[in-house]
Amino acid sequence: MTGRPKKTPSIGFDSGPAGGWGSAKSVGEILLREHVPLSGPALLKHQNKPEGYMCVSCAWAKPAKTHPLEFCENGAKATAWEITSRRADEAFFARHTLSELENWLDHDLEEQGRLTQPMRWDAATDKYVTVDWQTAFEEIGRELRAISPEKAEFYTSGRASLEASYMYQLFARIYGSNNLPDSSNMCHESSSVGLPESIGASVGTAILSDFQNCDCIFYIAQNVGTSSPRLLHDLQDAVDRGVKVVTFNLLREPGLERFVNPQAPGQMLTGKETPISSNYYQVRNGGDIAALFGVCKALIEADDALHAAGVSKVSGSDDQPQHPQNAAALAFAASVAAADKKHVLDHDFIAEHTAGFEEFTAAARGHSWEELERVSGLTRHQMTEAARIYAASDAVLMVYGMGLTQHLMGVENVHMVANLALLRGNIGKPGANICAVRGHSNVQGQRTVGITEKPDLVPLDKLKALYDFEPPRWEGHTTVDACKAILRGETQAFVALGGNFLRAVPDSAALEPAWRKLRLTVQIATKLNRSHLIHGEIAYLLPCLGRIEIDEQASGPQAVSMESSVAHFHGSRGMAKPASPHLLSEPAIIAGIAKATLERGTVPWDRWVADYSGIRHAIERTYPETFKDFDKRIFQPGGIPRPLPARERKWVTKTGKANFLTPERLFPEFPPEASGKDVLHLATLRSNDQFNTTIYGYSDRFRGVDGTRQVIFMNEDDILRLGFAEGDVVDLMTMLEPQTRREVTGFRIVRYNIPSGCCAAYYPETNPLFPLDHHSPKAKTPSYKLLPIRLERSNQKPVN
Repeated sequence: MTGRPKKTPSIGFDSGPAGGWGSAKSVGEILLREHVPLSGPALLKHQNKPEGYMCVSCAWAKPAKTHPLEFCENGAKATAWEITSRRADEAFFARHTLSELENWLDHDLEEQGRLTQPMRWDAATDKYVTVDWQTAFEEIGRELRAISPEKAEFYTSGRASLEASYMYQLFARIYGSNNLPDSSNMCHESSSVGLPESIGASVGTAILSDFQNCDCIFYIAQNVGTSSPRLLHDLQDAVDRGVKVVTFNLLREPGLERFVNPQAPGQMLTGKETPISSNYYQVRNGGDIAALFGVCKALIEADDALHAAGVSKVSGSDDQPQHPQNAAALAFAASVAAADKKHVLDHDFIAEHTAGFEEFTAAARGHSWEELERVSGLTRHQMTEAARIYAASDAVLMVYGMGLTQHLMGVENVHMVANLALLRGNIGKPGANICAVRGHSNVQGQRTVGITEKPDLVPLDKLKALYDFEPPRWEGHTTVDACKAILRGETQAFVALGGNFLRAVPDSAALEPAWRKLRLTVQIATKLNRSHLIHGEIAYLLPCLGRIEIDEQASGPQAVSMESSVAHFHGSRGMAKPASPHLLSEPAIIAGIAKATLERGTVPWDRWVADYSGIRHAIERTYPETFKDFDKRIFQPGGIPRPLPARERKWVTKTGKANFLTPERLFPEFPPEASGKDVLHLATLRSNDQFNTTIYGYSDRFRGVDGTRQVIFMNEDDILRLGFAEGDVVDLMTMLEPQTRREVTGFRIVRYNIPSGCCAAYYPETNPLFPLDHHSPKAKTPSYKLLPIRLERSNQKPVN
């Protein structure tokens, strides 16, 4: 461990609202800690502005009409983290072996600052030593040429720009590989699989104006305060216009409860809070399908009652003839009739635009309320209450996040969101759409320009015609597939365009020994992390420019672009002085490796690096409908909208319609050993002092935890039932695959408002608990939000 100051953990304090003085204080602290108290604020005023740079943190959109300060607490942390004055330079690596650095904490590794020079691992000293760029490219190219393309992996994190991502996938395919695993495999792949099946779009259909045009928001399994705080402005504006926000979430999260806008002086001075959620329903871990089925069932039964009794006759009075539908459904129908509505469901929309309605409604009617209550953790009253609000609204916006997608049944969760929207025609009209909130800042965009293992999602014939090569047609590796291939000893080379792969993936403790057997590992990065320390026989660490930095090439300063969560493309222009004169841009590094690896071809690598507009013209030629006039419009205020037929109620599906898709069951099937009374269902979380695997610090202000990440959040009744007390230290063990012992140790119990039978802990500390096969069968997204575990009293002290 490094000499990071130790402090006694503080647990259980009142977090206060999201935003407010807590947020302002946190921003000030990190600007001072990273020694950028003057340069930081000067840059932040350009963050997410039309001519400025896109935040390197989350993927929320740049609005056409911006706030004076268009950044949030986490965005400010990401900027300070990247422009830090600290340097992990040649002298740092001369002082430390990689074996020594392996014992450092994640935070302490990145806290050393920006990488400054290309490095190669030296086996004799077990240290990274400097190397010139050309030597690095030549050896990497030589090693890749000696390896079969099927045995090489080309990983991409969610921060790489559209330009770099396009070049990277093109290089991999000309080399002969479709092994393009990426961070999307680990987060929203369930959306990428489920939404096309439901509505014919691989991404959400919502745009920013939907927040101004909706009259209700269903907010499902996404923690806005931690994951995308700028979205709080849109939620606050909606609430101020009277919009009801109906929230379904495992934990009570301050960002979904109350918000003080740091940019509103009146609120900051008075402490006036905006209540975000009008209704807050805590769904049991894995109970989302049942909860959404319950809302659908209430709508369908009320619609049945309305039509059976006749619209004009429904009043709920005792003299009305009783229908087999229950009294609750009849009362619901009466309230609809009293509001001068002729139906609960939008039958005209359903008839014209959908398929599978009868099968789905039959399944909804068939699920008993007792079963739905047991699985979801909600009462019938709560699900019916949500349905009433939904039925009373004309334009409902569906917002969801990784709390739905990182599940064994993540694809089915996405189907259920679409099913609920389709029942009342809430797709493809102002204010009524699906908003899949993505994580990293271009994780959605890299897929749009070809980062995918699935060849049928890429215009291979177009690439063949443009660049005169025969693209591979075989299906490549997802992230889970890549891990399995490494464990089997089949993979020989791993090239990573950003990210911290070894910490992000499941079963990480088992993967590390296999990783050391790789012939070649290449890491393109801005800061040091654990994936750079566990290495192959030949290992390179190649430092790149950050997005915030000025990217000076032959034609002058360059701009790059990325796609937001609402499917708009935005330009980004770096404004900070580079951390080192030895840094190259991501496009330059990709081009250098490509030229050293491939035989001469028709790709103008050097021209592209000299002027990124050439890459954007190439992207437009490859995807002409999506990127029309791309380079000309890159800094268009509000971004360039990505064409999505589903926004116009055109359904690019096998049926030619939007599809009601019925889950076969409500909850995953677990083996008997994973179903005992002592079993809890674990969900992993991010703190508000982290973004993905990047740990900015040890404070989770929103959950009342400071000074530690080794905690497990539990329901008070479960703590007592299992014979523990708050503050006890426990070890966590996986209750799957009993032949393999998976555990993490030294976690302090924290009492929290979470449903009985559920618990939560931080990611990535608990990743070793998750088996590689514990994922969605169709999407292969790891089920980081649902894992059966049990607790044992620990012999260890908790790690701060």
